[in-house]
Amino acid sequence: MSFAQDIIIRPIISEESMDGIAFNKYTFVVAKNANKIEIAKAVEELFNVDVASVNTMRVKGKLRRYGRFQGYKPSWKKAIVTLAEGSDTIEFFEGMI
Repeated sequence: MSFAQDIIIRPIISEESMDGIAFNKYTFVVAKNANKIEIAKAVEELFNVDVASVNTMRVKGKLRRYGRFQGYKPSWKKAIVTLAEGSDTIEFFEGMI
C-alpha cells in the first residue's frame, strides 16, 4: 500500500459510529489488505491527527436476492480509529454530530 487514499476508502456514517465520536473513535471502511500500522499512518496523514489505537474487523458480505436470483454482497474491512487525548477532532464528522 502506498497512498493514504487507497487505504481509507470512506467513513461509516451510522448511529453506532456517531456515538463513538464522543469517545474520540471514528469508523472507516478500509482496504482489505491494510494492516493496523498502515491504517494509523493513513489517518494521521489525511486528517492531521494523532492516532492512539486502531481496531479492525472483517465484515462478511450478506446474501441478497432479486427474484429467483441470489448472490452475495462483497466482504469488506472496517477500522475503528481511536484518537489520542489531546488530538483535534476529524473535521469531516464535525457537522454530523
